[in-house]
Amino acid sequence: MIEIRGYRFPAGLLYDVANHCWYRREADGTITLGMTEIAAVLAGPVLAFTPRRVGLALEAGRSCAVIESGKWVGPVRAAFAGMVVAVNDALIADPQGINRDPYGAGWMIRARPDDAVALDGLVGGNALEAAYEAWMAAEAFPAREI
Repeated sequence: MIEIRGYRFPAGLLYDVANHCWYRREADGTITLGMTEIAAVLAGPVLAFTPRRVGLALEAGRSCAVIESGKWVGPVRAAFAGMVVAVNDALIADPQGINRDPYGAGWMIRARPDDAVALDGLVGGNALEAAYEAWMAAEAFPAREI
């Protein structure tokens, strides 16, 4: 686990820092996507989760789901083009699963990417800390109080 200013980021995932999403390559070639712990904190309690339906295409940089909270309504942007193959139906019924367990039960969609380089440009490992520190400094984002 990587910890940055009190926020957790599981090692082994790739991250889109600008959009606060995480990505995990699955053994079957699909990619699972969810929101980071920082995204869940920024949004506050999530009231609604509306994903793209299974079988629909994803466009890189475009919405793959919409999140609604008391603070924000907006898109969750996919970092790659592909096809939605699964959605987390449990989040539709209980969207605050995103807040409780963003890296586990709070996953959002699983998609089959259009190409093998779908996640190029995302950060992970040692590069993650520098990328999020830069974002936090630019946004004057506070450390998490424990």
